[in-house]
Amino acid sequence: MEVINSSKQVSKHQQNHTPVLSLLAESTSELAFNEKAIFSPILKRWHPHAAGVAVATLHSCYGNELKQFVLGVSELSPHAITVLRSADKLEKDLVQIAVEDSVDSDDGGKSIIHEMPPYEAESVISNLVKSWIKTRVDRLKELVDRNLLQEVWNPQANKERFAPSAVEVLRSVDETLEAFFLLPIPMHAVLIPNLVNGLDRCLQNYIMKAKSGCGTRSTFIPALPTLTRCTMGSKFHVFKKDKSHITQKRKSQVGTTNGDNSFGIPQLCVRINTLQYVRAQLEVLEKRTLIQLRNSESALADDFANGMCKKFFELTAAACLEGILQLCEATAYKVVFQDLSHVLWDGLYVGEVSASRIEPFLQELEQYLEIIASTVHDRVRTRLITDVMKASFEGFLLVLLAGGPSRAFTLQDSEIIEEDFKFLNDLFWSNGDGLPTDLIDKFSTTVKGIIPLFCTDTENLVQQFKSLILETYGSSAKSRFPLPPTSGQWNPTEPNTLLRVLCYRSDVTACKFLKKTYDLPKKL
Repeated sequence: MEVINSSKQVSKHQQNHTPVLSLLAESTSELAFNEKAIFSPILKRWHPHAAGVAVATLHSCYGNELKQFVLGVSELSPHAITVLRSADKLEKDLVQIAVEDSVDSDDGGKSIIHEMPPYEAESVISNLVKSWIKTRVDRLKELVDRNLLQEVWNPQANKERFAPSAVEVLRSVDETLEAFFLLPIPMHAVLIPNLVNGLDRCLQNYIMKAKSGCGTRSTFIPALPTLTRCTMGSKFHVFKKDKSHITQKRKSQVGTTNGDNSFGIPQLCVRINTLQYVRAQLEVLEKRTLIQLRNSESALADDFANGMCKKFFELTAAACLEGILQLCEATAYKVVFQDLSHVLWDGLYVGEVSASRIEPFLQELEQYLEIIASTVHDRVRTRLITDVMKASFEGFLLVLLAGGPSRAFTLQDSEIIEEDFKFLNDLFWSNGDGLPTDLIDKFSTTVKGIIPLFCTDTENLVQQFKSLILETYGSSAKSRFPLPPTSGQWNPTEPNTLLRVLCYRSDVTACKFLKKTYDLPKKL
């Protein structure tokens, strides 16, 4: 041991920045092999396992030094990794010598091995790396929170119109992965799940906060007013519409918004773009990680890369997709039911139908569609515009079936309704430059199925309604018709849908039927 620690040798290696304990491990291994080759054959005369006893002694001596070193290590460093890897190599050399020396023994060398408690160098390295991972993940979490506090979702921030905060966060993720693979450790493939899971959680946190406060469909859908019947005019049963709403719009019935109303449509579009950007970058990160895994020294790298790699960032990818769908829907319903409520919910067909048609709504909706088309990434643009179309169709139906007592329709109004809905369809078709015809047809089916009810005479509507009630509730409905609940699933063969058409039918037959059957009021 004096030879090992000679000042000359230590001085020489210190110039090369090699840790002393690594030098000690290297020299101890060399000493053990010399012992086996030179001295053990002679010493076997007095002890059958002389080499085993020698390496067990060397193992214990070095172990005492290593134990003191490990107690002083608090964080991962190149110095610590070098020492621990040297210790691991030394231990494997010593165990190999002990096993080979005990081949002919009764217990196969187990007694000698029991005298060599393992250094557990790889376990120490693993714990240090896990601590390093935790530090990096915590640092990334702080970066996410800090960047999101400063994020304003400005569509002019860059050419691609996504949030700069996402660029910073993903750059940090990439740098962390690169730093991990630069660590001189033998277990990259084993520990990569720990790192990726931590990074995955941070990215999910970013996505969750990016969509937080933006609302959902239910945030913007207005509360449906109580069912009423149309107002009767003179004693000669001439029905008139309430014209007080033509000059003075009623109070908006838009529901309470849980999301932040300061979020404009351009900002919501940037959020959508941002999640799409993150989603695309995840694929890049995964491919780069696989390449680095294959290039690592881990024995499990190939197996890991061929199988377990599919789990990389899968939760973030799913969160991105879910977030995009939620933001698209929220943006669409915000446009239709909040930003354009004054021309749809508060304006369309209020008072005289012919004087309050759909054109104002279409004009303003077209402006929003232009903003969306120029802002949203082309990979999600169709999705968002489709959601706007769905929200518009739903809004159109709500006006017809749940628009409140400020609206009433005659049979003649059905032509206007049908024509206006065609104009709405044409806006999204845009002379072939907009959404595909089959997509428009798919989502317009419900409205097209209900519009014919508005040109069906009242007597037939009443008979259809009675038949549906009897079919739904059976013989118990003969004495008294139950009020069908509002499901919101509008359908020409659904009792509540027919009842609502009757509620907004401006004629005496409908009014009398609703008064007699359900005693519905004329006003809210």
